[in-house]
Amino acid sequence: MGKFIYEGGVRNEFEDRLLAHLQVVIGNKLRRGEPFYFVWKDDISTGGGRTAVWLHPRANLVFKFNGGRPPAVNRAWLEALMSTANSPTGLYVVPEPAEDNLPAATFA
Repeated sequence: MGKFIYEGGVRNEFEDRLLAHLQVVIGNKLRRGEPFYFVWKDDISTGGGRTAVWLHPRANLVFKFNGGRPPAVNRAWLEALMSTANSPTGLYVVPEPAEDNLPAATFA
C-alpha cells in the first residue's frame, strides 16, 4: 500500500497501482493549472466517512509507493479517472476497467 499525503497532514493509503494512476491524473490537472477536489471514502478503521481535499498547483503533495517497480498504466483507467476529475464533484476512485487495446505504458 502506498500513501497519498496532502500538505503534510491529510493522508490516505491506496494500492500502488491505483496510486500511480492517481499521480498521473492529478499531475496532468495541476500541470494545466486546473484546481479540483479529490474525494475518497475513509476506511472504517479510521472512523469511516469521506475526505475531500482541494488540490491546486501550489499544494504540497507526496505520493509514497511501497513497491520498487512502477506499474504498467491502463489508459482506459486514466481516462475514467480524468473524467471524474473534470466533473463538478471532483476526482474520485472508480473501478479499473478492462485493459484497453493500446500499447501499455510504463509509469516512470
